[in-house]
Amino acid sequence: MDSLGGEALDRRVDAILGYLGEYFVGKSPLHLAAEAIARHLDDAGIDYAIAGALSLGVHGFVRATEDVDVLITREGLAQFKEQWLGRGYLNLRAGGKAVRDAVHGVKIDFLITGDYPGDGKPKPVVMPEPKSVSIAGDKYRVLGLPALIELKLASGMTAPHRMQDLTDVMRLIGVAEIPRDFALQLDPYVRDKFIELWEIAQHRDED
Repeated sequence: MDSLGGEALDRRVDAILGYLGEYFVGKSPLHLAAEAIARHLDDAGIDYAIAGALSLGVHGFVRATEDVDVLITREGLAQFKEQWLGRGYLNLRAGGKAVRDAVHGVKIDFLITGDYPGDGKPKPVVMPEPKSVSIAGDKYRVLGLPALIELKLASGMTAPHRMQDLTDVMRLIGVAEIPRDFALQLDPYVRDKFIELWEIAQHRDED
């Protein structure tokens, strides 16, 4: 029995390592799902920006994740669903924003222009128009750095369960060597938190 348990654990570890190997070279099902939805949105003329951890990776900090975040307008989401639900994408719940890419088995979370990050309550930082904040990556459009950092800071500052967003910003500051005065490009609402995380990021572990 112990032997079977050990074999099952070994298979699980092998599966995780295999997935992470694919992820860190950009070949995982999640990356393929992001590329696929980007193609569909581009073909339909719908503005979008890949956000979340995949966007972090484009800017220099690679972190594994389980879903694809896409910034889109409400009208763009309605158009996408009208064209693609039942054609490789399924609603996770009726009337909800998220869908599942049935081909790659990946959840797609949509961030809607005009909504508020974090706790969802009104604040100076709002989900922007994707056309105004997206930049071209190698395979899809992603959030530009100021918008990515603003949204993550506003999210982590107001939602206790979103503390990972603050960690993401701190790690990105260190890896990408973002200067302290980058704070001037950010909304005043999040500047002090950026500077706080910048100071923390300057303390590196000794080899």
